[in-house]
Amino acid sequence: MTPMIIRKAMLAACITLTSFAVAAQDRLPTISPADYNAEQAKAAEEFLAARKTPVFGPFEPLMYSPNLMNLARGMGDYLRYKPSIGNTLSELAILITAREWTQDYEWYVHYPIALKAGIKKELADRIALGQVPEGMSEDEALIYQFAWELNRNKRVSDEAYAKVETRFGKQGAVDLAGICGYYTFLAMELNMARYPIPGDGKLLPRLESAATTGKSK
Repeated sequence: MTPMIIRKAMLAACITLTSFAVAAQDRLPTISPADYNAEQAKAAEEFLAARKTPVFGPFEPLMYSPNLMNLARGMGDYLRYKPSIGNTLSELAILITAREWTQDYEWYVHYPIALKAGIKKELADRIALGQVPEGMSEDEALIYQFAWELNRNKRVSDEAYAKVETRFGKQGAVDLAGICGYYTFLAMELNMARYPIPGDGKLLPRLESAATTGKSK
């Protein structure tokens, strides 16, 4: 192979890689409402009626599948706002899930919500670092253990399950698993889409591994 052919091959490879990188940064750009098709426009109207705000955040990439977006919104209407375990503990489970998936936008949105709901800053910051929080309340500790095990091990131990069921009932256990599952779904979509965080946001630390043990202290 001559030097000229080698140079041409290298140039072609660079162009291909550059094109791929550009495309990867813009996988699912937000669709302008002016460009909605009929199905998307209907989904956006239903979203506005339910949430009292236009489509935003994780629902923007989901607008490429408007029926999925609205079904996801409906599930979120309950799990985000009316879970049987209460909003404070729900936010704790959301933070754990966002950390496990290293989902920057979920963390950007829910970190201040969690603090406002009553989660201590020190607790949330340790989760962000992949560390086991210290000084949790009894309720926080059992929610943390359940959510951590489910996210990390894809299972929940008998001990962790029994504590949640005893405290919150079977509905509480189902709702808690649902919260973890719902925000895992959103994290997958956002990570796949490479959905950006606003300019004032900070990325979660990129960890080689999260907490080595889920046992709370």
